[in-house]
Amino acid sequence: MSTDTALRPVADANTIAGLIAADELRPGNPAAISGLETFLSKIRRAEQLAGRRFAEFSPELQDALILRRLQQMIGTLQGNPSWATRLAAAGITGTVRDFDHWQSVPLADKTVMRDLYMGERRGLAVPLSFGGFEIVASGGTSSGQPVETVYSLRELQDTYEFAGEFMGRYQLAPFFDEDAPKWVMTTLADYNLWSSGTMVGGVLQRIPGTNYLGIGPVTKDVFGHLMRYVGPKAFMSITASVAALPELGAELSEDARRSLRVALYGSGVLNARHRDELKAAYPNVSILSYFAATQAETIALQLDPASPWLATVPGLHLVEIVDPDGRWVKEGEEGELVVTRLHAHETPLPRLLIGDRVIRRPGLTGAGLNTMQFEYVGRSGDVIHLGDTQFSAKRVLDGLGHGLAAIGIDLNRAAQDVQFVNDRPNRRLTLLVAVDEPEAVNRQLGLIGPHGTYQMFGDALIRSLSLFNQGEANFHYLAKTGYRLELRFVPPGAPDITRTAVGKTPLLCDKQQ
Repeated sequence: MSTDTALRPVADANTIAGLIAADELRPGNPAAISGLETFLSKIRRAEQLAGRRFAEFSPELQDALILRRLQQMIGTLQGNPSWATRLAAAGITGTVRDFDHWQSVPLADKTVMRDLYMGERRGLAVPLSFGGFEIVASGGTSSGQPVETVYSLRELQDTYEFAGEFMGRYQLAPFFDEDAPKWVMTTLADYNLWSSGTMVGGVLQRIPGTNYLGIGPVTKDVFGHLMRYVGPKAFMSITASVAALPELGAELSEDARRSLRVALYGSGVLNARHRDELKAAYPNVSILSYFAATQAETIALQLDPASPWLATVPGLHLVEIVDPDGRWVKEGEEGELVVTRLHAHETPLPRLLIGDRVIRRPGLTGAGLNTMQFEYVGRSGDVIHLGDTQFSAKRVLDGLGHGLAAIGIDLNRAAQDVQFVNDRPNRRLTLLVAVDEPEAVNRQLGLIGPHGTYQMFGDALIRSLSLFNQGEANFHYLAKTGYRLELRFVPPGAPDITRTAVGKTPLLCDKQQ
């Protein structure tokens, strides 16, 4: 890409925004919508004008094109009766003026998705009869309720290309410095329309200068064969599969183990024990998070192994972190993660609640990369309901970790899996922890007795609340709920721990019947 400023026009915010012309802001019918230039084509033209990649634009220039695209999206939706009614009810009847006005657009959740994009699919801007679509389903890790996402294939391929370029340049390049074949592999597989193999695999295939291995569920022999390929490698999968890499590679040669440079785990958390095991088995590995969802194939990527902060891909989605009123939180504040696919002329879905809570962090700024950052907190549904009070399962777990450390049990390094089970009918809250030697750890816990365990668990619950609520929900309150609080260590793979059909372990299993 040329950087000769003498040969290119000066790119300012108005010029960049004007790449989406006024007559493109309100396409009048499905045929006109299908005929729109893709958003990626607009980004490419902007890059030519500016002489640099979109991710390296100043925030002002990025925002100019993104706001224009959002104005076009709302203009498109206002031609759909279902969306026009929904937007008008929120006071959105004309052009979205700015990002402050954008925050008045109503938030959408999985129920809205099912209502508008399943069944009659009345929320589509272009009907399926036009062709050129793909449908991808999610089983619903937290809710158990499936939802379908409809994509335009032309723009879905654009997002794979755009995200793959970002991933290669800003995430993987520092670890792939050899003049040898470079490999990116994943065990994510497609079945029952489950989306991860489709979506993430599409991105991984488009990382420039790398070779792709879609290996699916893998045996030790197959993994060993692939790891003997010459060149540095990155492995991507769900957290449980990444945690299993030491066992898969137990018989590898030293050279093969050193060739694994990056282990990418899907949305969630990889605990300290698994990190230690990975680094012991693969001396050169860096462990990074790949944060995605069914509706957004690459929401954010961890760029620095030493920092848990995740960087969004500028120009791929509009990522927002909002308070209960749908307004943007300030840096350092926690909120709900909201995503709008920018590359979605035919299938727009503004302001979708992904179901995760994150903390807004300072953005990356400078000549090399300008983008938003956030830190993952946990699933929005990971809320323990005891009586009329709600407790964050993640914060309660952190509190129990501190309590167990005081009696010599390192929860972060011992645990392979953890799960709260809230048995509401029987008023029993249990934390199940899978460890290698559960009998020994249970004996150690037994030294403080049931009363000591109850005190530790109760203290973790109370301390997870705000200072105001701690005064309301104290030990007297916990006693009135009638709940028993239990902590139990079980062997790995124990049937007590509930897992999803694709092997994920929800932090909270809420039994209401």
